[in-house]
Amino acid sequence: METSANQPESDDESFGSRVRSAVIWRSGSQIVAQLVMWTSTFLVIRILAPADYGLFAMTQVVLVLLNLLNGYGFASAIIQRETLEPIHVRQLFGMLLLLNLGLGAAQFLAAPLAAAYFRQPEVTHLLRVQSLLYVTTPFIALPYALLSREMDYRGQARINLASAVIGALTALGCALSGLGVWTLVAAPMALFWSRAIGMTLAARSLVWPSFDFRGTASVFGFGGAMMLTQVFWFFQSQADIFIAGRSFSPHELGIYTTALLLTQILVGKFVPPLNEVAFSAYARIQSDRAAVAGAFVNAVRLILLIALPFYAGLWAVAGPLVLTVIGPKWAETVPVVHILALAMPLMTMQILFAPATNALGLPRIAVRNAAMGAVLMPIAFFVGVRFGLMDLAWAWLVAMTALLVATAANSLPVIGVGVEQLARAILPALLASAAMALLVTLVEAQLPPMAPPIKLAILATVGAATYGALLWLFARAMLLDAIRIARGKPPVAATPAL
Repeated sequence: METSANQPESDDESFGSRVRSAVIWRSGSQIVAQLVMWTSTFLVIRILAPADYGLFAMTQVVLVLLNLLNGYGFASAIIQRETLEPIHVRQLFGMLLLLNLGLGAAQFLAAPLAAAYFRQPEVTHLLRVQSLLYVTTPFIALPYALLSREMDYRGQARINLASAVIGALTALGCALSGLGVWTLVAAPMALFWSRAIGMTLAARSLVWPSFDFRGTASVFGFGGAMMLTQVFWFFQSQADIFIAGRSFSPHELGIYTTALLLTQILVGKFVPPLNEVAFSAYARIQSDRAAVAGAFVNAVRLILLIALPFYAGLWAVAGPLVLTVIGPKWAETVPVVHILALAMPLMTMQILFAPATNALGLPRIAVRNAAMGAVLMPIAFFVGVRFGLMDLAWAWLVAMTALLVATAANSLPVIGVGVEQLARAILPALLASAAMALLVTLVEAQLPPMAPPIKLAILATVGAATYGALLWLFARAMLLDAIRIARGKPPVAATPAL
C-alpha cells in the first residue's frame, strides 16, 4: 500500500476532469446501486407489514446513535490533511478497531434497556444480532478514506454495486421465506460484510494496527469535531423516532417511517455521495477561498436543479406513487408524504454547507449548526407528537425552515458567498419546480378515474416536460452552464432568474 502527500494540481482542467470522474463514478454507481436496492426495498415493503418497519425503526435509533461514535470522523481527517505517512494509517486502523469493538459490546449489553423503553421485547434480539455490524466498520472506513483521498472512486463504485446486489438478493430471499422483521436485519448484514471485504481488497488497506496514538492530536481534533457534529445530527434526525416510538404503535410508527423513507430517498441516498466528492474537491482547493466559493455555488445549483423538481413532483403525485410502488395497504402514508415532501428540499440545502466549511478546516461551524438542529428538531418533534402523526410531519417543515436559515447565516460568510448570489443560483429551479407541481395538480384534477400506474405515468410525463420546457425558455443560460459544469468545464454566463 502506498501513501503520499497530495501535490497541488497545476492544471485546472486536469483537476476539473478528476472531479468530474469522481462525481460520475461515485454518484453514477450510487444511482445504479440504489436502483438495485430500492427495487428490492419496494418489493419487500409490499411483502412485510407496517409493524415490521416500526420494530426495525426502534432498533435504528440505537444503531444510529452508536454509529456516530464509530470513527468515520477520524477517517475524514486523513482525507483533509496535507501529508499522510504509513504510521498514520496504522494508527487510524487501531482507533477504528478499539472504537467499534467497544460499540458492538455496548449495544449487546444495552439491548434489553432499549427494548424496555420501547415496550417491545423483540427489540432485544434484533439489537444483539445487529451488534455484529460494528465489526465491519474498520474494514470499510479505512479503505474509503484512502481511496477518497486520492479521489479514486472507481474501486469504491464496483464494490458498492456488488454489495448492493448481495444485499438486495438477501432481502428478497428472506422476505419471500417469511422471516418478517428479520429480513430488515439480514439484508444490511450481508451488504456491509461484503462491502468490508471488497473495500479492503480494493484499497489494499489490510495493515497491522497501531495502538500508539502519539502525534495524532490533529486527527483527534478534526475527527472529534466531526464526531460531535454527528452526535448532534442524531438528536436532529432520530429524535422523532425516539419520541414517537414510545407514543405510537408499531403500525403507526411503520406508516410514519415508510413515508419518511420515501421522501428521504434523494437527500438520504444520493446527496451524501455527492457531498463526499465535494469535500474531497474543496479540500484540494482550500487555499483558494474564491475557488471554494465558486465551487460551492455551482454544487448547490446542480444538486437543487435535480432535487427541487424531484420533491415538487413527489408532492404532486404522492397518491398514485404510493399506490403504484408500495401498494394500497400503505395508503395511510400519502398525507404524510405530502407534508414531508415540502420539508426535504430544506434539509437537502442544509446539508450542503458542511463539506465546504469542513474542508476549509473549520469543523466548528458544522458543529454549531448541528447543535442548533439538535435543539430545534427535538423540541418541534416533542410538540408535534402530542397531537398525532400529521402534526409530527408538520414539525419537520417548521423546524427545518428555522434550521436552514440559521445554518446559512453561520456558514455563508465563512465560505465567502452572499445570500443574493446563492438565491440567484437557486431561484430558477425553485420557480420552475413550483410551476410544474401546480400544473401537474391541475392536470390530475381533470383526469378521469384510472389505474394508479397509468395516472402516475401521465403525471410524471407532464411534470418532466413542463420543468424542462420552463428552464429552456426562461433559464437557458443556467441550464447550459449546469451541463458545462457537469462535464467538468467552467460556466460561461451568469445565471438569470426566471
